[in-house]
Amino acid sequence: MKLQLHSVPRRTVTTGCQRPSIVLRWPHVAFTRWDPLRDLLALHEQLGQLVGSDAPGWTPPVDLYETPSEFVLTAELPGLTRDEVDIHAEDGRIIIRGERAAGAGRDIPCEQYHRVERGHGRFSRAFALPEPIDVDRIAADLKDGILTVTIPKSAERGARKVTVA
Repeated sequence: MKLQLHSVPRRTVTTGCQRPSIVLRWPHVAFTRWDPLRDLLALHEQLGQLVGSDAPGWTPPVDLYETPSEFVLTAELPGLTRDEVDIHAEDGRIIIRGERAAGAGRDIPCEQYHRVERGHGRFSRAFALPEPIDVDRIAADLKDGILTVTIPKSAERGARKVTVA
């Protein structure tokens, strides 16, 4: 697009002298209304393509803290059983995956819902830990909807699938 500059004289009342001012004109400018929802949906779609087919359907809240000898990860997973949670640990990284069915076993048509706030679908959370971990001594427990994963620190590196007790 070529920018055209035009000098247009402007009169000042106090002195009576003329001073040129610059007016910018763009010959073919189309203004469109900004739609933030459209931009947000486009960004969500791009992120989904970047992450791949394992993109999360919801994100359970997680706390991760460190003691002198271990890392402790707790996640809120209400309504899930031990068989619906998969934990994988390797080289200072731990991944928690699972899936919660929509409606918790009830068959209610979508048109009957007035509000849906609880997350459902697949989820995947990955955490990089700042120190090497002992993958052979990792323990996990799911009680009252709270998953607790105890991850001992180690000087060695390795990979292992963790079974939830």
